[in-house]
Amino acid sequence: MITPPISNSQPLRQQLRQHIRHARRQLSSLQQQHAAQQLSQRLQTLPLIQHSQHIALYLATDGEIDPQPFIDWLWQQGKSVYLPVLHPFSKGHLLFLHYDATTPMTTNRYHIREPKLDLRRVKPIAELDIICTPLVAFDSTGQRLGMGGGYYDRALSQWHHYRQGPYPIGIGHDCQYIPQLPNEEWDVPLPLIITPNHQFSE
Repeated sequence: MITPPISNSQPLRQQLRQHIRHARRQLSSLQQQHAAQQLSQRLQTLPLIQHSQHIALYLATDGEIDPQPFIDWLWQQGKSVYLPVLHPFSKGHLLFLHYDATTPMTTNRYHIREPKLDLRRVKPIAELDIICTPLVAFDSTGQRLGMGGGYYDRALSQWHHYRQGPYPIGIGHDCQYIPQLPNEEWDVPLPLIITPNHQFSE
């Protein structure tokens, strides 16, 4: 666990990104599988999840915690799952497309798998119940450090400003916790973050 100095500098944020991304990539396949199962079990017990129908997630890459066991459980419960797709015309924004076991997939410019764009499968962000966001690092106040593109900050702007739209839940490995993150004015703090062994809420 790192204890960074309090700073808003971009160099520090980039240093933290590199360190935490390296730490999670060092997790073995067995550790990753165990973490994914633990995370799924914790998420399944949340009343918020149980009472929601339209839930956005992501496909793991770069050592991120894998939400696939949770996605499988959601499918079993008859809930609808959505994945982010890079917006083809609005730079820096995401679309969310319905995702199931038969969804045609492609790879975006970040080498991340995403549903092949089909406007019939797009779910407006305002109609989602929950967005489970990936993250690089987080602290106990809900501050989230992402990859730096601001995609999820934009997707959650209505929540950030008006507490409207889908409820955001950050998910990650325990090793991604930082006691206090440097933050910027555009960062969107999360009301709830779940790891395999902990829950952080505002």
